[in-house]
Amino acid sequence: MLNRNATILSAALLALPLAGAAQADTSDKTIALSNNYAGNSWRQAMLKSWETITAKAVADGVVQSAEAFTTAENQATEQAAQIQNMILQGYSAIVINSASPTALNGAVKEACDAGIIVVSFDGIVTEPCAWRVAVDFKKMGSGQLDYLAQRYPDGGNLLEIRGLAGTSVDTEIHEGIAAGVSAHPNFKVVSEVQGDWTQTVAQKSVAGVLPSLPEVVGVVTQGGDGFGAAEAFKAAGRPTPTIILGNRDDELRWWKEQKDANGYETMSVSIAPGVSTLAFWVAQQILDGQEVPKDLVVPFLSIDQAGLEKALENTEAGGVANVEYSLDDAKKVIEAAKAGG
Repeated sequence: MLNRNATILSAALLALPLAGAAQADTSDKTIALSNNYAGNSWRQAMLKSWETITAKAVADGVVQSAEAFTTAENQATEQAAQIQNMILQGYSAIVINSASPTALNGAVKEACDAGIIVVSFDGIVTEPCAWRVAVDFKKMGSGQLDYLAQRYPDGGNLLEIRGLAGTSVDTEIHEGIAAGVSAHPNFKVVSEVQGDWTQTVAQKSVAGVLPSLPEVVGVVTQGGDGFGAAEAFKAAGRPTPTIILGNRDDELRWWKEQKDANGYETMSVSIAPGVSTLAFWVAQQILDGQEVPKDLVVPFLSIDQAGLEKALENTEAGGVANVEYSLDDAKKVIEAAKAGG
């Protein structure tokens, strides 16, 4: 793992006092994870982190159970039905990585009306009764343009690879990239393709548009798509532009190979898959009677040229650069939200 304190939680956040003592016993509480998609390494790492942290919490008697469920298809209707089934099973809290920011609101409201705590993360929901744990995805998008503007003061053409259509994450990162282009008008997005946060899909999509593209200086991405883009450029015999990466093991290893071979420079950024564990602890704290703001923001995980080797050392083969959160981390994030609000 990357060093949690140095990489994820700021010094200011670490200095905050922890939340107050427990107000209620949660050992009889049940928490379920509703996940809409597991088709890439980020989602697999997210589920693994959930299992690692919640298994210990159950063994320690913090909660009675913390099961994870993933829908077979990335369909909001299927996930809504899954949540309605969880309501019937009487879970104390439901943690959601949502297929849509709005399409699940009806099911989420049903859960709230049934007295169930709902915490969304990564793919958040907009229903007011739910809590939201997310990074500033718009900033994650605009930051890519800030980096490219430093590398290419004269600007240039960009290729944008989108994520999973219809999700809040895809929309917000895209809006951030658009804002970044507006702030750095020397850049122009000349093509936009769908990558679904997956290397194979991204590679096929990029390969499909490359024959018609002018020279591009950079590829702006959402994560899980950088290595696929690199492979597409290589297969087409075109020079490799600066591809923003998304913390996946295959991307980082490719970056290291290029860096060693020719000094290739880029950056890598994503939300840590372990954010699922933060959402778990947030749900537990709400069940514990703690006052928790509805919106919690955690920093994204960024890797620069100097930090590449250390990041690789701490990233599992086939996985994603990650951090898993403790109860104390969750308390500090909650206190930071209170202080900021």
